[in-house]
Amino acid sequence: MSTTALHPAPRAADGPPNRAYRTRRKLAWLLGGLALLGVLAVAGIAVGSRYIPPAQVLHVLLHREPTSDDWIVVHHARIPRTLLGIAVGAALGLAGALMQAMTRNPLADPGLLGVNGGAAAAVACATALLDLRSFGAYVWFALAGAAVTALVVHVLGSAGRSAATPVRLALAGTAVTAVLTAVVNGLILLDPLTLNRFRYWQVGTLAGVDAAVLGQVLPFLAVGGLLAVALARPLNALALGDDAGHALGARPARTRALAMVAVTLLCGAATAAVGPIAFVGLAVPHLARYVCGPDQRWILLLSAVLAPVLLLGSDIVGRIALHPAELQVGVVTALIGAPLFIALVRGRRIAHL
Repeated sequence: MSTTALHPAPRAADGPPNRAYRTRRKLAWLLGGLALLGVLAVAGIAVGSRYIPPAQVLHVLLHREPTSDDWIVVHHARIPRTLLGIAVGAALGLAGALMQAMTRNPLADPGLLGVNGGAAAAVACATALLDLRSFGAYVWFALAGAAVTALVVHVLGSAGRSAATPVRLALAGTAVTAVLTAVVNGLILLDPLTLNRFRYWQVGTLAGVDAAVLGQVLPFLAVGGLLAVALARPLNALALGDDAGHALGARPARTRALAMVAVTLLCGAATAAVGPIAFVGLAVPHLARYVCGPDQRWILLLSAVLAPVLLLGSDIVGRIALHPAELQVGVVTALIGAPLFIALVRGRRIAHL
């Protein structure tokens, strides 16, 4: 018997078995994330400051009893809150993945280019100067603030003879964010009424949000999400550099402009609905990239699934940590997201985009 038959030549490291293994691993993470998201959604409906036995939760889900206090709590508070958490989490995850791919900066998040700061400053101005309180009234200010800030950052980053490089955009975004933060703090200090209205929203919270907000925010998030998915292939090409991406058929300027539109829609609407929430858009894309590598199609898909897992999990922790009081989700995401991000960085060097 030949030695070739006894010892067949090993396959190449990048051969079909390896690709199949990577595909199975991605699918396993995706399905696992979806399963965990389903579990957390059920927990989000069952858990709250008001204790409702699990059997009663199931009963009010299956039977319409509009006069029952338990039915009102489940249908008018917990279900909209859970669905809003899923939508906002997916938006923040997609926006973070887009920002990191667009700037080729692994430390980028939706706040890096001033988008969150612009939305928050616009909401603060609308609250202080125009006495606007509802989401439907100030969401347009949030979107306009995010869009104008993104445009200003792009103009500052591309000023001079050179193009708008990722480093220049990041520096311009940091400077603009500092200015906007000062404006918001000034408005809050000068107007105590604005402080009382704004400070609760500024922390980032899913509690107390009107159920109608979910229907109002979904169109913006849907358009931004579809645009983000459509940009996955051009962003893969730009990861090789502008020159190489252009040679592969991508248009760097148009791709970055469309990515900024998507980020503006996702972050502007999400921030207007629940306030600025930190670390979700920063940490989750790193975990997605660790699982699936540099392919933006998988990074965006996994970020859209894993980010709501982090946000809903944080919201549930906030509900039970100080029971019967609640800890706002923006505080919990910072407490959970920061150690998670540090663990990712220490366990493995941040992957290059």
